[in-house]
Amino acid sequence: MKYEIGDKIIVLHSDEEGIVVDIINDKMVMIEVRGVRFPAYMDQIDFPYYKMFTQKKPVEKKKIFIDQVKKEKIPKKERLGTGVSLRFFPVYDKDVFDDDIVEKLKIYLENNNREEYQFHYKLFFSGDNHFDLKNNILPQSDFYLHDIDFEDLSDNPQFFVEFALAQPQKNKAEYFEASVKLRGKQVFKKIEEIRQNNEPSFVYELFETYPDKAPEQKMDMSKLKQAGFRMFDVSKIKEHLPSARSVVDLHIDKITDNWKHLSSQDMLAMQLSYFEKYYDLAVAHHLREFIVIHGVGEGVLRNEIHQRLRHKKEVKSFVNQYHHLYGIGATEIFLDY
Repeated sequence: MKYEIGDKIIVLHSDEEGIVVDIINDKMVMIEVRGVRFPAYMDQIDFPYYKMFTQKKPVEKKKIFIDQVKKEKIPKKERLGTGVSLRFFPVYDKDVFDDDIVEKLKIYLENNNREEYQFHYKLFFSGDNHFDLKNNILPQSDFYLHDIDFEDLSDNPQFFVEFALAQPQKNKAEYFEASVKLRGKQVFKKIEEIRQNNEPSFVYELFETYPDKAPEQKMDMSKLKQAGFRMFDVSKIKEHLPSARSVVDLHIDKITDNWKHLSSQDMLAMQLSYFEKYYDLAVAHHLREFIVIHGVGEGVLRNEIHQRLRHKKEVKSFVNQYHHLYGIGATEIFLDY
């Protein structure tokens, strides 16, 4: 739900400010404007923050006498903003000492480019997905995403966005990924800076221009053949690949017999390499699902695998829950092609 009871709003057709007093359904709210309550559709209202700080304030015209007219100066052209960014608007409240404190941050996706994008936005707290949204953002526009409580900054929020052109172009990349990690200390510094500069928000740029498609690298296969490498027909590549596994056990004693002299970092690296090998084989053989056994322990291996799965495009979903054969020491991975 975009709005909550008590949120300040502005009526778009009249520019009057009001407040949300009740939620009627997922499309309508009850608002109060100058003491009068009436229902309104959500597309008829908006938060006042963005409009308040992006519109120019009217300047009172003063009478100018002929002897006060200054020599005309040619105005500099205003530089148009470029790029796509996440913009954060702090919302302030009063503490018990009547001092201003930041209660929450309102988050907007801001598109200053001339292209429309599809986007898939995700918010992670300490590695766990807490918010997920897919939509389009028009050129030269902003898109309200959600609010985040200021106290949640201690959970190391990471904002991950995958972009694609709404109108695909042959010379442009199929998709583009960008992410932002917030740290409490950084945000405190940003807020102090915008207070000193009397600015309403701070921004993190995700990208300036949408990237071109990476050029295909062609390899001279004849040289490899002359060097003694075996060459296979791509259409028959599966015939020469090792078999995929529906269950992959990452316990170190299942991977190697000589593990007792290894450090914990060496064992983790070997386990992750083993996981990547069988993940690639699962994709090459178009498996729809498979299970990775990582054990319970302190969760280091599990967390590292989950982090990698979040960035693999073939992963439809994954879950770490009780399994009748492996307990809670295994993750089920579901793939989509």
